[in-house]
Amino acid sequence: MRASGTFTVSEFTPVDLPAGDIETASGVGVATMRKEFRGEVEGRSRTLFTAAFDQASGVGTYLAMESFAGCLHEAEGAFNFAHSATTLGGGRDGEYFAVVPGSGTAGLAGITGTGSIVIDEDGTHRVHLDYQLP
Repeated sequence: MRASGTFTVSEFTPVDLPAGDIETASGVGVATMRKEFRGEVEGRSRTLFTAAFDQASGVGTYLAMESFAGCLHEAEGAFNFAHSATTLGGGRDGEYFAVVPGSGTAGLAGITGTGSIVIDEDGTHRVHLDYQLP
């Protein structure tokens, strides 16, 4: 099955980290996020977001672990998914998106799958999830 939708970030909160002893050209940051999803993917999520990103050049990589609660089509429940990508100033490269095995609950128990995140030129964020349920 494929479920698609759009999402907005309703909260982005940077997390203070202790100073490390290794300095790189792109510092590492951590934040928590809340997202709202609409469409065939309907619900909300809480995300732990880590990135090394240069705002000026638009170059960097992020890693995220997301906990989603809501519906995929008519199936309701919760599950985790992980995603990451690299940007080289435009577009996304090296994208990874996977449902965490064994994380599904209720109507989404046993979910497996992969997906993608696409950002339109106008800034609209889209999610596509190719999933299977037992």
